[in-house]
Amino acid sequence: MSDIVVSGYYGFANAGDEAMLAAMIEALTDIEPNINITVISGDPDDTRRRHGVSAVYRLNYPEIARIMSKSHLLISGGGSLLQDVTSDRSLYYYLSIMMLAKKLGKPVMLYAQGIGPVQGALAKGAMRYIGNMVDLITVRDEGSFEELKRLKVTAPPVYVTADPVLAMHPVDKQTGRSILKKHGQEGAAPLVGLSVREWKDWSHYKQVLAQAADMMVEELGARVVFLPMQWPDDLSVSQKIAARMKNKAGVLPGEYTTSELLSLVGNLDLLIGIRLHALIFAAVMHVPMAGISYDPKIDRFLETIGEKHAGTLKTVTVDGLMARIRRLWAERKQPNREREERISNLHNKAFQNAELALSLVKERGR
Repeated sequence: MSDIVVSGYYGFANAGDEAMLAAMIEALTDIEPNINITVISGDPDDTRRRHGVSAVYRLNYPEIARIMSKSHLLISGGGSLLQDVTSDRSLYYYLSIMMLAKKLGKPVMLYAQGIGPVQGALAKGAMRYIGNMVDLITVRDEGSFEELKRLKVTAPPVYVTADPVLAMHPVDKQTGRSILKKHGQEGAAPLVGLSVREWKDWSHYKQVLAQAADMMVEELGARVVFLPMQWPDDLSVSQKIAARMKNKAGVLPGEYTTSELLSLVGNLDLLIGIRLHALIFAAVMHVPMAGISYDPKIDRFLETIGEKHAGTLKTVTVDGLMARIRRLWAERKQPNREREERISNLHNKAFQNAELALSLVKERGR
């Protein structure tokens, strides 16, 4: 039986990060059902309840050290933990947890990380110093692999795999249907989901999405529903965009589990997403998607499935977005086989993360 400690942005009601944790737990326990997992979390009670694992508060370093001293591996991942664009404090926090594990003589794995951008001179030096101490790195895309080379993190073995969530099994759609019905969103017309986020109070992309949503209702006969991925932040911006529309749109008000969100996405005919993991949920549930980029991680994911973004938050236009939507609309009845094959390959690569993690435990246990 293995004891593994998992570090990441967990316990903050971010559906994408919670999905990554759920996916890691699912993949690791698929291989080794009796594994013991302890998660370092911003809300240990929520993590215990949501995921059925042990958890410890992320700033309780004495307790983290105690649990880590008994463990066989520290996993740092997934997501964009190691970057200094949104904040350099989080970069140094995650590096400090990795350093603690190495001081305790424990192997460390970066698990399907999206690396960078790392821009500050001090941050680059810290990444290079501690990154070269770790035992194994998997990254979710080629861009992250190139970022590691740029940072001169060259000592550990590095594998390009895929986002952990792509290893998840598709779920039944009935739960999603029940949620939609509860909020008056059932019907025969095609259903388009929008997953949006606030960004610097910018107005342009909100107006574009509102106009495009109106055109989908009027031109394509679609119903439109907003799916909040980070609650309650995404609920607020969803309501702002829906208020700009001339036609009625639904806004789902709740905070949903990973399984519920996957089921909801499975009921869609098309997803338009700014949130990365909304796009990944669409891939898992085989739903056509159009991505709008605010971060290189969106571009990188879309490239892995043979797609490009429909515009950035600054550059997206109604005409450009609608052109992409019309192309995807035809795929509701005739799926894109090339993209489906790419997604199947990414599923296998995502599962490889868990296989490599447990092989590292066994290797160190000899």
